Amino acid sequence: MTNKTLRILIADEQHFHRMKTERLFNQLDYYRVAPVQSLAQTLTLVEYGCEPFDLVVINASLAGGALDLPGFFLDNRQVRHALIYAGRQVQVPAAGFQQKVQISHAALPDFASIQQLMTRIDPPACEAAPSLNQERYRQRIG
Repeated sequence: MTNKTLRILIADEQHFHRMKTERLFNQLDYYRVAPVQSLAQTLTLVEYGCEPFDLVVINASLAGGALDLPGFFLDNRQVRHALIYAGRQVQVPAAGFQQKVQISHAALPDFASIQQLMTRIDPPACEAAPSLNQERYRQRIG
């Protein structure tokens, strides 16, 4: 069962790309999606938001080389996970980075990549927490 309270931000200059990406999330039952069209809007929502975004999906071209997107998201407490797409020129930082920030060279995220990403961010209930019976078993043998 999906966590319907997850906050998702989509940033892309192209309206069609934002809408297409939002529909992919809607197909997976995620509806708290905010689409924005500029880096300035993205930074404003991230920096001045009252609660963190669970996921920011951003087109690398929005930064235009003016901002190190992976570094910004890696060190930002207001963003739990980020997907930077169309990131051909984006420099990949050192190891340990994949947990929070992913870089895709695809022009636009597709359904499979969004689904795989959300499985990591919002694992199914049966995988997220051990059942009560599993916990009791571990306590008995452990």
